[in-house]
Amino acid sequence: MRNGTPVRGAAQASAGDLLHLVRSGRATTRGALQQVTGLSRATVGQRLDRLFRAGWLREGTAAPVGSPLGGRPAARLEFDDAHAVVLAAGLETRHARTALLTLTGDVLAEHTGPLRVDEGPERVLDELGVRFAALLREGDGAARSVCGIGLAVPGPVDSETGRVVQPPIMPGWDGYDIRARLGRSFAARTGGSARVPVLVDNDANLMAYGEQRAAYPDCSAFALVKVSTGIGAGVVVDGSVYRGVDGGAGDIGHIRVPWVPGSESALCRCGSYGCLAAVASGRALAGRLAAAGVPAPSGAAVTSGSDVAELLAAGHPEAVRLAREAGQRVGEVLATVVTLLNPGVLMIAGDLAGTPFLTGVRELLYQRALPRSTAHLEIVTSRLGERAAVTGAGALVVEHLYAPQRAEERLAALGF
Repeated sequence: MRNGTPVRGAAQASAGDLLHLVRSGRATTRGALQQVTGLSRATVGQRLDRLFRAGWLREGTAAPVGSPLGGRPAARLEFDDAHAVVLAAGLETRHARTALLTLTGDVLAEHTGPLRVDEGPERVLDELGVRFAALLREGDGAARSVCGIGLAVPGPVDSETGRVVQPPIMPGWDGYDIRARLGRSFAARTGGSARVPVLVDNDANLMAYGEQRAAYPDCSAFALVKVSTGIGAGVVVDGSVYRGVDGGAGDIGHIRVPWVPGSESALCRCGSYGCLAAVASGRALAGRLAAAGVPAPSGAAVTSGSDVAELLAAGHPEAVRLAREAGQRVGEVLATVVTLLNPGVLMIAGDLAGTPFLTGVRELLYQRALPRSTAHLEIVTSRLGERAAVTGAGALVVEHLYAPQRAEERLAALGF
């Protein structure tokens, strides 16, 4: 609806459209739905009945006096988040987080443990099935109540196929049919259906989606930069993830930065020299610290962004210095990103998202970007922390399954 006019004609507004209006909060009573859509009272009742029978809607407390059509307070319509659950997983280079979520994003059970993405899709996806089964047992959930699975991966994803495309740090995953394999793993380990919908996206995209929805729902242009073992970005515009034409948007870790001394000889895992990730990521800093003879707090060699994060938490002076320098390099690239996108919020997340790195980002970003581009910009750190990717993955599944057209198709398939 714009300026109070109906979104669709009476013959077009489906049960899925009514569900969307209720979920978005734009119309939460029968009278309000009539006013917004132009549907008759009887037609609204018929279409709502389908949603009630499916268990997707419920009647809550009475709406305040002063409903659009006047009269006594009307019963408020609410999305019933108890009729299904969502499974989600976020893959990192060396570990994975899995979670069982309600349809509104509340965590019912979760697990974090070692799992190396370079072990390949068969091993990793089979293990996710094992962990999903454990979550369902812990959360008292039944496999049949799982309406979908969301997966965040550290590589570019073609959103149409759910397949990763030439991922630098995911050997063996290029073009692999993740959706089908994860569906089979879920079915084998839980007794659920292998045809459960599986959605796959880049981890930075899903982190951005989760963070924007949770803390900045009114921000129309939101950007998140994840700096861990690698570097990537996610962008949310008008509430939707911006992926580009084939899922390659936000891959800022592979922007060349030849102005950094020594970057010409810094070999990136993508095979090029001088990429931002090769000089400013957690992996790059780990290499420099290891070369300087600095061990991780555990005494082992420093090999990843998480090792660098541990050194930063301990206040190691060389790690702090390098993190600030890395922040400056990233800030210089982000000056261009901010000028191009003009976001309201720029969030720094990942292993390096602490004070030294953030200080470096601010120094160069404000120095390089035009004041017009940063006048209304907030530079913040993660609100959801390690839950950001699974929260975004769960939200992506719910928004996909309950979008108007898809919801209508599902209702028909269920016989409602």
